[in-house]
Amino acid sequence: MRQMRDPAPSRLAYRLNRLMLTPVFRRFLRYGLPILIVAALGAFWASDSARRDAAVDRYAEAKRQIQERPEFMVHMMSVEDASDSVAASVRTLLPMDFPVSSFDLDLEGIRAEVETLDAVRNASVHIRSGGVLSIDVEERMPALIWRTSDGLHLLDETGHNVATVDARSARSDLPLVVGDGAQLAVPEAIALLKTADTMNGRLRGLLRVGERRWDVILDRGQRIMLPEGDALNALRKVIALDSAQDLLARDIAAIDFRNPKRPVLRLTAGAIEAMFNPELTKTKDSPE
Repeated sequence: MRQMRDPAPSRLAYRLNRLMLTPVFRRFLRYGLPILIVAALGAFWASDSARRDAAVDRYAEAKRQIQERPEFMVHMMSVEDASDSVAASVRTLLPMDFPVSSFDLDLEGIRAEVETLDAVRNASVHIRSGGVLSIDVEERMPALIWRTSDGLHLLDETGHNVATVDARSARSDLPLVVGDGAQLAVPEAIALLKTADTMNGRLRGLLRVGERRWDVILDRGQRIMLPEGDALNALRKVIALDSAQDLLARDIAAIDFRNPKRPVLRLTAGAIEAMFNPELTKTKDSPE
């Protein structure tokens, strides 16, 4: 009698059928297995150093051809909104051999380098149409001259160094400050200088004393000694006294206002001598 074949699947077939019904395994067959095959083929191809080097060379050549296309080349540099001296400093700081590919330019690095110049407050860098590297510069404007032992420095309104000059006459339009630490109190100095502008051109400059307070220097060797705190109001009081009593027109060497509650007048040597020698005063007042 012929034996009938068992229609039930084998254990292996059963397990394969069950595995095929698993979503994770089906996704692996659809995506994972092709990736593994491609990766294996790629690893086999890359195992040959000659093939690797040839591929790198082809990639580098293709990249070079794209980067050196005419539309990506920069042919010149333009420094905008800058004085001739600052523009020359920028060009000296950034020596470039044009033409150069725009892909080889670090615009942020160029901006940071330009801003290292003392005379530059801010800078922006971009590439304009036509292959122009445009550098827009915002310059620091000098507000006063600071005299030190090593020369004359132009400072902006924040006290930042802008440039140096060889002689006071080079910027006679700017007020003068002297003394250690003067650069750290430039905003206060500017306020004092603006207030002292009302003194009919008698102002000669400011002297920083002990890195903590100011003396106002006038012509005829006169000096107004201001306190550490609230120097501006103290100077306004002195100017008010001068307007009311013509104080600074007298033989006064200094007005000591370091203690605003007890100001002190320091007379000149001539005034002191005349005070103790009335005959001298009579001689000066007598007609020839």
